[in-house]
Amino acid sequence: MLLAIGLIGSAVSTQAVLFYATSDPSYNTNAPSGTLTDGGWQFQGLWGNFLGTPIGPKHFLTAKHLSGFNVGDPFWFDGVRYETKATFPDSQSDLQIWRVCGTFPRFAPLYTGTNEVGQALVVFGRGTQRGAPVTTSGTSGTKTNGWSWGVRDNVTRWGQNTVSDIFKDPSLGDQLQAEFNANGGPNECHLSTGDSGGAVFLLEGGTWKLAGINYSVDGPYNTTDSGAGFNAALFDQGGLYHQDGTNWVWTRDWPPEQPGTFYATRVSSHVAWVNDILNQAIPDNERVVLQSAEQVTGLYADDSSAVVDESARTVTLPPPAGPRFYRLRACAPLQITAILQADGDLVLRYEAVPAP
Repeated sequence: MLLAIGLIGSAVSTQAVLFYATSDPSYNTNAPSGTLTDGGWQFQGLWGNFLGTPIGPKHFLTAKHLSGFNVGDPFWFDGVRYETKATFPDSQSDLQIWRVCGTFPRFAPLYTGTNEVGQALVVFGRGTQRGAPVTTSGTSGTKTNGWSWGVRDNVTRWGQNTVSDIFKDPSLGDQLQAEFNANGGPNECHLSTGDSGGAVFLLEGGTWKLAGINYSVDGPYNTTDSGAGFNAALFDQGGLYHQDGTNWVWTRDWPPEQPGTFYATRVSSHVAWVNDILNQAIPDNERVVLQSAEQVTGLYADDSSAVVDESARTVTLPPPAGPRFYRLRACAPLQITAILQADGDLVLRYEAVPAP
């Protein structure tokens, strides 16, 4: 359980992006534009009811605490199904890398700097709509503190916020922390159940880079010091109880608003581990290999003269001396879509067979 700082005693894992400005469930459900173009939407893939982000030709990154996933489960990216072949949980954080059969057409660059605090972020998630208002009563009357988590619809949304601090979790390492502020702008957001595994992107040198993976949020909350409590996106926790272990702790209602926060595992603290995984050799049975034969019926054998570029999805080889028939051996169905000539060589282009 994440122990938060200041008056916040505990946090709950985020299993959607909720907005201060609107409860419209269709808000920010398409790729952002303008200054946020290429802000990370193009790198979000579907991992069950959650999200994952490709970080290499054959690897994607998500949250480790997501349960019920196994090697062999599909990851969907650009409408293409990629079967998972191996997984690599990080012992020092909530990050988990999965390797897939096939090659992603693109993948996210990693944020490796250490100056995240104060930077504007774009965050992605999949989960609930904004629910009913959470209100409290005090000397100044009844006020709205935020909103409860609403219906989970598994719709991918994006929002904006700012990195307010780096929280150092004693067991899971550094977390990017972001406050849910009332004056944060039209896209100011908080997270809720369904957002775990979604990505946080920061702008560096004109390029949006992957800086965090959604982990948790502050809460749960209560209006009394007993009972089950509730989860909510709060821009002011004053006048409510928050859970600290098995106890409910009162948050005094001060004039300044006391915003709730969300947390994302800090990628820059784990770049060495990520690179170690990405640099591991890919097993031969997961690579694309060209096979050839003199007859269409075979016998087919691996063609040692062929050079496969899995990122470009091409195979280059010298023209054969006589008739040859070709096929591809791979861990997923592929089809040769074109045969071209370039600089005296044959170039075969291939694509994944669309999933039914």
